Amino acid sequence: MENIYLLLIVCLVFWYFIYLRKVAETANYHAQKYCEKEGLQFIAIARISNRLNFSKRLGIYWLTKFEFEFSGDGVSQYQGILTLEGYKLRDIFLPPYRI
Repeated sequence: MENIYLLLIVCLVFWYFIYLRKVAETANYHAQKYCEKEGLQFIAIARISNRLNFSKRLGIYWLTKFEFEFSGDGVSQYQGILTLEGYKLRDIFLPPYRI
């Protein structure tokens, strides 16, 4: 019986790492498309937080925040926040930047 629980835990950990990788790829895609649409230079992206959330509309979902770096003029560097609800883009926050 213990082996079943151990196998279940290993499978859940494996699934979680695969899920985080897919969320990171989705966030990278959204950040690059947003920068391309706004005429910004995309530099890098990193995950800040990941937590389990609940809402009546979505049920139980993972709320993940990413910090991405971009440049408006090719010289200076700024950091924006991208938030995902599961795999769906919730919002993007950008500070004022130089064009």
